[in-house]
Amino acid sequence: MSSIYSKFSHLLLVITMLTALLLFGQSRVSKAHEIAGPIDPTGNVPSFTAVAMVTCYDDGNGPADHLIANIKDLPSNPAVEGMFVNMTLFKGSKAISVTDVVPGDDNPSQFIKLSAGNGVYFMIVSKTKAGARSVFVDYHCRTANDVHTGTDIALSHYE
Repeated sequence: MSSIYSKFSHLLLVITMLTALLLFGQSRVSKAHEIAGPIDPTGNVPSFTAVAMVTCYDDGNGPADHLIANIKDLPSNPAVEGMFVNMTLFKGSKAISVTDVVPGDDNPSQFIKLSAGNGVYFMIVSKTKAGARSVFVDYHCRTANDVHTGTDIALSHYE
């Protein structure tokens, strides 16, 4: 009996992870460069972290100069004292971070900007304590003249 339960638990965990990957890494909201989904879907990992690789490139509008992004703790989340969602962007030796300082108010953090040219930027999304959170991230690669340019994303870490 415990062997069946163990296999079922493992299958449930795999299904949850695949669902979360689809939601966080692939779901599109209303624009081309917005994602929404859960972090720590089971709600029991205080250090849960999602890492995505954002590739900025010249899609014909010019080479990328920077990546901008913000994060929002969605209003569907229950209020949890001391629970905040954070986002860090880094590339090479440069990094910048931001926190949505009012959880669940439907207002995102301020945009942050990391100027590091074309290439792969890492976007790290985390939270400050145990509990499931759903987040919304808006991100865009921009040229030096602030024109939108090539932007792709791939989820690389989710636990």
